[in-house]
Amino acid sequence: MSGRRNSSFYIADRVLNIVGYAWELWKEGRGLEIMDPTLKDSCTEDQLLRCFHVGLLCVEENAADRPCMSDVVSMLTTETISLPLPTRPAFIAIRNVIVSDISISRRELQIISVNGLSNTTVAGR
Repeated sequence: MSGRRNSSFYIADRVLNIVGYAWELWKEGRGLEIMDPTLKDSCTEDQLLRCFHVGLLCVEENAADRPCMSDVVSMLTTETISLPLPTRPAFIAIRNVIVSDISISRRELQIISVNGLSNTTVAGR
């Protein structure tokens, strides 16, 4: 929908992934701003907002609240189905932009991430 990379979103002094950016737009009622300009002639605003809404439902914090695929298909193909309001997504990664100012102490700088990641390399003997 956006035509942009997952990590190319910035709001003020924060770097967001696409889910975090989408959530911020949704909360502010500016969902159409996520649309890739090349889609302007190929879809209606209502269709785009419905896809956006369903997408947010699919990444809800609580996995039990996420719709199953058959529900997703129904939500996208039947415009008369009313959609529940999405809650905060689970996959938001927010980082503070670290500035190169020597006067800032290490305790004041922090990188915030909701999701942990570990990397394991398997090597033969």
